[in-house]
Amino acid sequence: MAKMGDIVICRCEEVTYGQLQSTADKHKCTARELKLRTRAGMGFCGGRTCRPSLDRIIESVIPNTAQGEIPLKYQPPIRPVTFGTVGENQ
Repeated sequence: MAKMGDIVICRCEEVTYGQLQSTADKHKCTARELKLRTRAGMGFCGGRTCRPSLDRIIESVIPNTAQGEIPLKYQPPIRPVTFGTVGENQ
């Protein structure tokens, strides 16, 4: 059975709960700084997969932080395209 610290929160960047916890404890960082230091939420999905978990972790490891105060944003693609458009021959 995996320990809590070994659970991968951000699959794109392979950031674990333990890395987030230790970074927040060591640097006493803000939510934005935690994201920048660990790259959690900065992978291919732009945080769409791990963002809810990341928000809850930030709330628990950074004192006096509510979800509405977490200044992180999603990074969606500039313009969504279909696979048909991508694979079209020009």
